[in-house]
Amino acid sequence: MERLRRTMMFVPGNNPGMLKDAGIYGADSVMFDLEDSVSLAEKDAARMLVMQALQTVDYGDTELVVRINDLETPFGRPDIFAMVKAGVDVIRLPKTETVDDVLETEAVIAEAEAYFNIPHKTTKMMAAIESAEGVLNAPAIAKASDRLIGIAIGAEDYVTNMKTRRYPDGAELSFARNMILHGARAAGIAAFDTVYSDVDNEAGFKHEVELIHELGFDGKSVINPRQIPLVNAIYAPTENDVQNAKDVLNAIEEARIKGSGVIALNGKMVDKPVVARAQRTMMLAEASHLVDQEGNWHAE
Repeated sequence: MERLRRTMMFVPGNNPGMLKDAGIYGADSVMFDLEDSVSLAEKDAARMLVMQALQTVDYGDTELVVRINDLETPFGRPDIFAMVKAGVDVIRLPKTETVDDVLETEAVIAEAEAYFNIPHKTTKMMAAIESAEGVLNAPAIAKASDRLIGIAIGAEDYVTNMKTRRYPDGAELSFARNMILHGARAAGIAAFDTVYSDVDNEAGFKHEVELIHELGFDGKSVINPRQIPLVNAIYAPTENDVQNAKDVLNAIEEARIKGSGVIALNGKMVDKPVVARAQRTMMLAEASHLVDQEGNWHAE
């Protein structure tokens, strides 16, 4: 079954307290950052802190991601070896611009897996796209490796590269968001939206999440635990959504019992896209604790 990735919470790799508590807030994924949030003087110490956290803290079912430093720096390769050894789920590439960026990182990950006797392709990857070149190459980047679980847009670097800034309506990100989203969907992987840095502007944050939800993004990167329930609420299906999804899935089961290859509901044919949406709706309802084990609505 598809993993939900509604929220990916950024955690600075040099903050022991945040590393220890990162799993308690309910984010679907946690991304420990060794890159932009860590000064040059703290890079090695942050790497050791994150490695220790991955090996000792119980994060439950939370997906664990680490954003490494660029391989062109002295820190990128040691980051990969340490995180692979620690058993991280996903390594996030910073500032990905070309297919070669993905392939070069993948080669080092494979080398680290072999060195530590870890099964090949255990460690997954995701790519952060933060420039005009990266956006234009997004479809190719998304298909560059079967280790990739998703691609994400990094807005601050992108808008700087485009000689603009963030605006409330998000128009400056429209093309980039659509390129990344279409690239991800064509490759069959997840698409992640960028962070919203004004944590006190709840209305602005909710507006942006509603926008990316309508576009079809799998989820949003967040920088504060307060943002997590806001995202989850927007992604949560309604009672009517759940009932419609149940009706579709019941129709499938009835057709299976009858041995019929034709699935109909209320006199209408039920095709694959309708089924896929129904399955995702029920998955979201379960993750949002809106239904019981039988799929019955029980939200308060």
